[in-house]
Amino acid sequence: MKTWKWNALYSLTTLVMALATTCVHAAGFQHGYAADPAGKPLEIGIWYPSQATPQPMSMGPTRMSVAFNGPLERQALPLVVMSHGTGGSFLGHYDTAIALADAGYVVAAVTHTGDNYADQSRSVFIMDRPRQISRVIDHMLSSWDGRAAIDSARIGMFGFSAGGFTTLVSIGGLANFSRVGPMCREYPGDFACQLLAKTGQADTPPPDSGPAHDQRIKAAVVAAPALGFTFSPDGLKTVHIPVQLWRAEDDVILPHPRYAEAVRRALPEAPDYRVVPKAGHFDFLAPCSLALANIAPVICQSAAGFDRIAFHQSFNTSVVDFFDKKLKRN
Repeated sequence: MKTWKWNALYSLTTLVMALATTCVHAAGFQHGYAADPAGKPLEIGIWYPSQATPQPMSMGPTRMSVAFNGPLERQALPLVVMSHGTGGSFLGHYDTAIALADAGYVVAAVTHTGDNYADQSRSVFIMDRPRQISRVIDHMLSSWDGRAAIDSARIGMFGFSAGGFTTLVSIGGLANFSRVGPMCREYPGDFACQLLAKTGQADTPPPDSGPAHDQRIKAAVVAAPALGFTFSPDGLKTVHIPVQLWRAEDDVILPHPRYAEAVRRALPEAPDYRVVPKAGHFDFLAPCSLALANIAPVICQSAAGFDRIAFHQSFNTSVVDFFDKKLKRN
């Protein structure tokens, strides 16, 4: 498949996959925007604890059961911000967001400007993303209607693929982009290398967008991180918060050992490292509906013997348990 076709398919199916599964949980939900002085307003989805009765809410081709604009319950709630993969949206991990909301978290997931299902004009400018995450945190603590219920001392972050890279930078990682050119010449089939080759950026480091470390983030879950090989041991030496790191055993998009394993080796403190047997890259996204499976079988077909639905039940439980342990109440 030609690179541009793969990128288009990835962008389309990431969005559709996020929308295609009917959610079995209940949570309050809001849709809004966070100001970004350096760019367009950032689209965000917010899930939070609510005792309001959930109702089916249409979101694209399917519906999820949430209490839309339901009243926020409880106080002193931890916040988790979410960063999606290339060409995704704030809905990319909504099942995990709802699981966290059910467990007593406020979750704010962003649609990254210039790197989403509708607009990939800045998809290679990956250093835009950490700034956008900081602006979402600013919004949740200073502008969101429910801000008084958030405990600003207990903020976590979840990121998948390009969002995993975003998370590592947001918690203090410094990427060495001079490694990209040599790596892509050796492994041109890697997804990131195909994306860079399409734009002619493989040997051009992204422009510096200023300080990226957001010290408000106290724990992080990183799944299948993109560009993991850009982090040398020195590049992650200042990361001293707890990290849960996930790798799909059969990830052909970000193949082992250049991505998650490279991050594991570079982290100065051993992460909670999880390798998912028989899983592929896209298995970290919500299970596909029958409609999506018909549209994009390549994205939706898991390995023989791998149950994506069962995996997400355990995955979401593990993510919640990790944040429960690491974002302890004072």
